[in-house]
This record gives sequence, C-alpha cells and structure tokens, in this order.
Amino acid sequence: MTTFKTMQQVALRDRRVFIRCDLNVPMDAAGQITDDSRIRASLGAIRYALQQGASVMIASHLGRPVEGSLTHKDSLAPVAARLGELLGMHVPLVVDWLHGGFDQRPGGVVLLENCRAHVGEKANSHALAAQMAKHFDVYVNDAFGTAHRAEATTEALARLAGEACAGPLMAAEMAALGRALATPERPMAAIVGGAKVSTKLSVLKALSSWVELLVVGGGMANTFLLAAGHPVGRSLCEPGMVEQAREVVIALRARGARLFMPSDVVTATELSEDAVSCVRSIDRIQGDDMVLDFGPESMRQLILELDRCKTIVWNGPLGVFEMAPFASGTRRLAEAVARSRAFTIAGGGDTVAAINAFGVAKCIDYVSTAGGAFLEFLEGKTLPAVRALEERGLVNFDNLDPNGD
Repeated sequence: MTTFKTMQQVALRDRRVFIRCDLNVPMDAAGQITDDSRIRASLGAIRYALQQGASVMIASHLGRPVEGSLTHKDSLAPVAARLGELLGMHVPLVVDWLHGGFDQRPGGVVLLENCRAHVGEKANSHALAAQMAKHFDVYVNDAFGTAHRAEATTEALARLAGEACAGPLMAAEMAALGRALATPERPMAAIVGGAKVSTKLSVLKALSSWVELLVVGGGMANTFLLAAGHPVGRSLCEPGMVEQAREVVIALRARGARLFMPSDVVTATELSEDAVSCVRSIDRIQGDDMVLDFGPESMRQLILELDRCKTIVWNGPLGVFEMAPFASGTRRLAEAVARSRAFTIAGGGDTVAAINAFGVAKCIDYVSTAGGAFLEFLEGKTLPAVRALEERGLVNFDNLDPNGD
C-alpha cells in the first residue's frame, strides 16, 4: 500500500509551488528536441498549479552535466521554448535561481536551469536542498522517471519542504504499476527487451518469481538461445551469462511458469536499413548471421499466448525496430498489446519510442515515460523519492485511478 499527499489535497492559491518534472528529452546534434513526450506528460501538474493561482517554478535535469559547470548543450533553453509553445505562454529560463530575484507572481511560471548543474545535487545534499527550499512554499514531485535516484531535488527537498506532495503523473504511475504488480489479474505476462542480460538480470529474476509468461527480446534473447543450446552466429550475446539465463528458466519452471522462446528469427549479415534479411529457424542460424528480430511464426505463437493473459507489462523492443528490415516483431507486439483485453502497461524510452512509431499509445492502458525507475519498480525495490513522499503522506494510494482521473 502506497500513501502520500497529492496536489489536489494541498492549497496552492497565492503560494510558490516548486514542481520537479522529468524533462530530460532526447535532442539531435543541432540541439533540437526529437521527442517531447516527457514535456507533454508534465503538463498536467503545471496547468493544475497555474489554474489554482500558484506561482510555478519547474525544475528538471537534462543529460549528465558536470556539477558546477553548465555548458550550452546542458541548457534547458530548448525545453523552455517548447514548454512555452505547449502552454501558450512565455516560460522564462532562470539560470542563477538559487539566489532568487526572479519573478514569482501568481499565475506565472518559470523554468529553472538544469538542476544537475548544482554542486551537491547528485549527492542528495541537504544543504543544497535547504537553499532551494527558501524560494518556495510547496514541493511537488511529478518526476517518476527520477524516483529511483536519491538526489537533492527528488529526495532531500521532499523532506525539507514546508509541504510536499505528488503530482498527477507520479500518482498515475504508482497507481498503474501497483495494479499491474501488486494485485495483477492472472495470467500475467512480462516482456523485457534489452541488449544485455547482465544489465537486467535482477529484473528477470524478480519477474521469474511472479509472472506466468516471461518474454525476453533484443540482444538478451540471444543469450537465452545460446543457453538452450542453439547457435547464435555473430549476434550480440553474453556467453558469460548463460548459467544465469538458465537459472531464470529453472525458477520459472519451478512455479509452473515459462519463458517464451522464439522458434524462428530474422537475421542479417549486417546491421543497416539496406540489409538483406532472412527468416531462419533457431536451429539453422549460420555462423555469419546476426539475430535482429523475432520471426513471423514466433510472433504468431506469441500473440496467441498474450491473448490468454489478463495483465501485460512491457519494457523493451524485441528487435532493432528503428530499421525497417527488423521492425516487424516489435510492430506486431505493439499492435497485439494495444488490442489486448488485458490490463496493459508499457514503459522505458525505447518502448515509448516504439509505441509512438507504431501509433498505438492511446490503446495501451498506461504508458510510462520512466526508464530506470520503471525497471527498479519491476524488481520490487523501494524508490527513494517515493519513500520520502510516503513518509510525509496520508493518502491510500489504492483508491487512485491509474489514468489520473
């Protein structure tokens, strides 16, 4: 059971409201935003505070700047411009905001420059948080994507602020994840994609203890194929993780659950948009082949199995979906999840990119913008930023709607 205050339970009128958002958007080499999903996801909290007559301060990190040394590429200036377009109002970017002196009129909004540029942010400095707290009355954490990190603006501020609460995005994320993981309707399936088993082993182990069907995609699938005795050619693979992969399979079998193993795959001898792809059964992968997607028969089988599930959690693509020759598996998966009658939740940067690319976002029950926090929640870990809010809270989270309504 998760308990903490939400924005709707806090008086905001004529108060200075600090909203920690996750506006860490991807940008191209020219500094142009390539996906504004996280900015759009943050609009609910910002608009609500403005409607309530608050003076709004928005904080976020962007990238990984060196503390104490802000460069042009680390600046939130492009985010401020896009946020202003979406809100229909000018959003000034305040650089030296720790010392105050910026406009804080009710109904106004400012974006504070990259919080990770401050010395002490990543170390969760309480001294830094105390300096920040002088400039506002209410702290709102609406950045679930950073909830797994104990930093000054995500954890220390929640404890030092005069009043602290969760924003609608944070509340919706926790409600959806709670429904999917704490009290799931069964059978439950989890789809986890990624390059390396070593980076997601703890997630796979955790999922093996409570799902009925585990689907492993991306480069990780090759390690599981190798563990089952199949050739993988020149595919991305971790031979050193074969025993750990087998342990996951054994844990599933001990509960009567199972790992979905593809029966055919899409291969190529080069990774490019112009690559000549080939569908091969998993026992006929050639020495020069790279496995880059699930094959059509595998997808037919997987879709049939997902149709029997009542809860589906998805994190990570099945193949290199950004390239047309290897996009079919992830596209068919996205479509299957979208039309499923199960409760469906999807999260992580690559997953969100795939969902947007294939136009199915509106058909999935909940799409999380988080990456690391989503994975750590799947592991069953307590997230530091959530714990800080819980320790100051009083709301039964089980009664909240995962759609934020």
